[in-house]
Amino acid sequence: MLKVAFDGPDIREESLYEIFRPFGRIVDLTQPAPGPAGTLRSSVVIFRKARAAAIARNCVHGIVIPSAGSTTRLHTMYERPLKAHAVRDWLTGHPKIVIPILVFFIGSITYTIFDPVRVFAVEGKMLDWFDYRKSSVYKWLKKNTVERLSLALATHEDQTAGVNIWKERRDAEEDVKAYLNDSPNTVTFVHGPQGSGKSSMLFSILKHNERPVLTIDCAELYKASSDSALLTSLARQTGYWPVFPFINSLNSLIDIASVGLIGQKVGFNASLDVQVQQILEVVGTGLKRASAHEIQRTQRELIAADSLAERQREEVRRRNALRHGTWHDPRLDCVAGNGVMSELGIGDELMRPEDYEIEFGGVNSLTSSSSGLGNSHGANEEKAGKQKTLTDIQALQTLPIVVIRNFETKHGKDEVLGVLAKWAATLVNNKIAHVIVVSDNRENAKVLAQALPSKPLNTVALSDADAESALSFVVQKLHDGSGSEGLTPEQRKSVERLGGRASDLETLVHKVHSGQPVEDAVEDIIGRGVNELRKTAFGEDAEDVKGLSWKREQAWAVLKRLAESSEISYHDVLVDFPFKGDEAALRSMEHADLITIGTHNGRPSVIKPGRPVYRYVFERLVADPVFRATQEISSNAQRIAGAEATVRACEEELQLLTSVGDLRPGWLARRNAAAARSSYILKKMHAAEVTLERLEAMNAELRKVLARNP
Repeated sequence: MLKVAFDGPDIREESLYEIFRPFGRIVDLTQPAPGPAGTLRSSVVIFRKARAAAIARNCVHGIVIPSAGSTTRLHTMYERPLKAHAVRDWLTGHPKIVIPILVFFIGSITYTIFDPVRVFAVEGKMLDWFDYRKSSVYKWLKKNTVERLSLALATHEDQTAGVNIWKERRDAEEDVKAYLNDSPNTVTFVHGPQGSGKSSMLFSILKHNERPVLTIDCAELYKASSDSALLTSLARQTGYWPVFPFINSLNSLIDIASVGLIGQKVGFNASLDVQVQQILEVVGTGLKRASAHEIQRTQRELIAADSLAERQREEVRRRNALRHGTWHDPRLDCVAGNGVMSELGIGDELMRPEDYEIEFGGVNSLTSSSSGLGNSHGANEEKAGKQKTLTDIQALQTLPIVVIRNFETKHGKDEVLGVLAKWAATLVNNKIAHVIVVSDNRENAKVLAQALPSKPLNTVALSDADAESALSFVVQKLHDGSGSEGLTPEQRKSVERLGGRASDLETLVHKVHSGQPVEDAVEDIIGRGVNELRKTAFGEDAEDVKGLSWKREQAWAVLKRLAESSEISYHDVLVDFPFKGDEAALRSMEHADLITIGTHNGRPSVIKPGRPVYRYVFERLVADPVFRATQEISSNAQRIAGAEATVRACEEELQLLTSVGDLRPGWLARRNAAAARSSYILKKMHAAEVTLERLEAMNAELRKVLARNP
């Protein structure tokens, strides 16, 4: 870059270009501008190459150029180039190089800085490092302040529904405990209807277990309104920190910008399942480290316990030696002197264990001593084997427990559940943790089975308690809470209407403890069930009906039949109106806990109410004349429309058959094909017409019911 000063009038840019162009390619040329006071006006000429600038300076410096009737002398000098935005311009001008380097740099920071911090955070959550309630200072303060000053009321321990009375729960507990006491070879799938006590059962098992527990509630993930909210919820539950939810939006913007710059996405914006998988991989590493930490802690405790036991045994041996006179303190040698003097302290004293055995035990003691030496090798081998077995037990008892709750496939987050299932399979395959998956529907086990194709699931089913267990549960709860002796026959009949669903029984106990009579509490539960079922199954308005996965007519058909019988045939309902083979509607109703579908030899067999109390809820809904009339009119309208369509179709086909041939019987009462078909269509049309008239008459009577009952 050359600075050209004008000693005389200014020279135009065109003239300067003609003067300097022969020396090399010019990148830029500025207009003449004044300089500091006392200096000449000058222009700046920028060449592409330094060689061209050097030649131009040597050749042009000091020449005189005629300009505007006078002359101008040119003075050239080198000027240092100033590139204020050179780095920025280069970065923005080379996106194909800069963006991959930036991706690599950000990824390196993530793996080298953030991931170790996140693993540490997960490990801290599993081991309660950040829970102040686990600290010794907090425990000491609580013990010496709150517990001393407060009136220590004896807290009533929640006896899980039936260590002795709820045999259905006891069997399930034994299955889960057996799984936790064995090596994690598969996933345990605990399923049962809502309110059957799955969560309370697991809580009663895990609260007495000192192993670290990680709980992931899928219901919290379903509530997330966006991918960022879902990832934040998952990170909060697993202890994954730090997490940057705004990165997703930023990555989307970067991908959009990269499409405009380089014509393709750079891959910053990963899909939701990939991001969930990355979080769970870090969580898995944290679980492994937590397990290793627990193993080390347990080994330190065992070593300390062995050292303490060894010191106690040594103390006992020393006391026995002192008692029998066989203990010799080496410090006496210093008192007695060295050499011969030190030997004076040893005479008839029983200094060695052998002397004690000869003196007091005789030959048998020697024999037992020699035999003990011969068996020392076998004892060492047995001790090593016990030590190895003990180490395996320690490793098993320190494995973390992962509980995945509300594992459902009906919320549109199937890709997230698939990632969770694969992660659970990875944990059990690598012996990292025991995994327990809790779901309301057994159909959700298919996702886990796909993740573990070569291993069967450990399935634990929770069902409703029978009448005897339910009554025993209520009696025990009421007796523990109020000291009541038992239930009257009328109260027992009321309790039997609730069935064996744990949530309903707990609600009953809570209402009775609040001062409500048993009969009124049961009626209140049934009444609330009626309101909930009317809203859940039929919707309150047209907008709610659009969100249902079934039709009102289908819900009414099942409800009406279940009000008359405790169970109905699955296939009988499926092939009849209004389902006509629509199995998805029945499955959706089962997911909504309206019904329960029982199986026989692996196939659907019967349909039962979703909760035992629904039997009486269904009866009360059917007994409501207004509600029954509205639902029957709506259902009959659909059947009337179908009958009318059948009649019209038969009429059209009869007209077509008339044009084809003669519909009258043939010679000797023999009919042709057209006559046989027309006879069949006439019978079918007659049946449809009879149904149509019957339904119309029924609707007329139902409208009278609506008129009589406001």
